[in-house]
Amino acid sequence: MMLLSVLQANAVVLDIDANLKSVDEAAQRAAAAGAALLLTPELFTVGYAPLRLHAELDPASLPSIRERLADIARSHAIGLVYSLPAVSDDGGLLITATLLDPQGAVLLEYAKVHLFGADERKAFSAAQEPPAVVDFNGIQTSLLICYDVEFPESVRAVATRGAELLLVPTALSAGFDAVPQVLIRARALESQLNVAYANHSGAEEGCDFLGGSVVAGPDGSLLAAAGDGAELLFAEISTESVKAAREGVPYLRERRPELYREWENS
Repeated sequence: MMLLSVLQANAVVLDIDANLKSVDEAAQRAAAAGAALLLTPELFTVGYAPLRLHAELDPASLPSIRERLADIARSHAIGLVYSLPAVSDDGGLLITATLLDPQGAVLLEYAKVHLFGADERKAFSAAQEPPAVVDFNGIQTSLLICYDVEFPESVRAVATRGAELLLVPTALSAGFDAVPQVLIRARALESQLNVAYANHSGAEEGCDFLGGSVVAGPDGSLLAAAGDGAELLFAEISTESVKAAREGVPYLRERRPELYREWENS
């Protein structure tokens, strides 16, 4: 069992100090409550405003921001998932997520594959690398970002690589209530793993965020859920529940991917 914490909060676009203060305070509260890991929303440290980030964020500032986030993890002895832009090999920007251990060391990095909307596509490049899986506190853990989790293929790829916990920073606007309320629970159920989904709250650069962060169990049960305001969620994550779900209904073992490829190609 592991206690997981999920930050839902309102970021200030390009006010790095204010956003880092919010992460630091949440990490302190989460660690004091016994949480081993804090999950934060998509691009929270810089705020979610793709076009402004593309135009105004200096990529040279990113290493120092990452080091300050590592300091937060170290100072509170807590694992941390954060999301920041990163420079791609061709000089463009990617949306990334990073998992740190309690000593601030990088355990896992992932770049967003499915970009959502015109602004993201103008500001960022879509990645292609598959999600990896690492051991965090004895739990096989992986990352996706926001729109990625809305594609069943993405989550199934994580599950077939052995993940028991999927961490998803997101920036979901109001009006898409079915994503956290229905889709996240369905993804957890169909791939039989825990899914934690951390969203922004409030408004940033004219975008009204839904809030509604959730943690879903491998049987589709709701382990924690937020309203529309700032909140720090907690949920107990169990590997035993993953094993029980996969033994009870062996979706992963009884897949027929060769047949599905034939269907798609016919």
